Amino acid sequence: MDLLEIKNLTTHFFTRAGVVKAVDNLSLRLQKGRILGLVGESGCGKTVTALSILNLVPYPGKIVSGKILFEGRDLLELAPDEMRKIRGAKISMIFQEPMTALNPVFTIGNQIAEVLTAHLGVTKSQAFDTAVELLRSVGIPSPEKRVHEYPHQLSGGMRQRVMIAMAIACKPSLILADEPTTALDVTIQAHILELLGQIQKEMDMAMVLVTHDLGLIAERAHEVAVMYAGLIVEQADTIELFFNPLHPYTRGLMASIPKPGEERRERLRTIAGTVPKLYDLPAGCRFSPRCEIKTGRCRTEPELIEIKRGHLVRCWEARQ
Repeated sequence: MDLLEIKNLTTHFFTRAGVVKAVDNLSLRLQKGRILGLVGESGCGKTVTALSILNLVPYPGKIVSGKILFEGRDLLELAPDEMRKIRGAKISMIFQEPMTALNPVFTIGNQIAEVLTAHLGVTKSQAFDTAVELLRSVGIPSPEKRVHEYPHQLSGGMRQRVMIAMAIACKPSLILADEPTTALDVTIQAHILELLGQIQKEMDMAMVLVTHDLGLIAERAHEVAVMYAGLIVEQADTIELFFNPLHPYTRGLMASIPKPGEERRERLRTIAGTVPKLYDLPAGCRFSPRCEIKTGRCRTEPELIEIKRGHLVRCWEARQ
């Protein structure tokens, strides 16, 4: 049985400008111990998908329809207190900017201890001892000292390690990692990703890795779902997707990656245009205004269909 199964999830934001269709009829599956990469440009709905799983969509957003089955239970049907028991205990999230996710007026130790006392029922003293061990496990030096420090006293890399420590505190079955290395320099990024991969394997956790970095996806994910303007436009096993991308958007993303050995004076390829405003979507295929191979059929929106076993694509031309 799948650990996580999302069926026809639709999340909209009701604004003065119009209805923002952030996530539209999205379906995904994820098995225990597997990593699913959710990739796409900024504003395509990746983060809203992750927040929807935790039922934490901010106002004026609302989950309009769909099902989110976790261990066979529909999270959208749970009472608020039942959902609070799952957040942090069975499903954890690592946010892309730890400085805004961590509370600036509480020490690191207090914030980790709060997770442990809330979900595991341990004493505050036991929680602090565990917090020290968690900080040590994620590679923070002098954890006995750091546990008494505040977020502003730590570097960006250290704060991200604290977020990881909080996320794994209760040994969850699923981690949602939202651009976990965006705000970090390249060297620290590599350390954080290595740490995440190691913890994921040791604990046999499933992970949804939200990113715009295809290199990270190629290295870490077992499966990939490519999002564009609130829709999944292509989904496949990672190796299959990289060797046989079918959607023109996926191909455009691949082509924009710098290749080793290329002449520096050569300009990087780009995808013309920008992601449409999600409250003013084009008729038909949402990618058609930027697509180089569009035809008359693209005025009708294509469905996401399975072209070959496990490889789904939302494109009329890819069906040929």
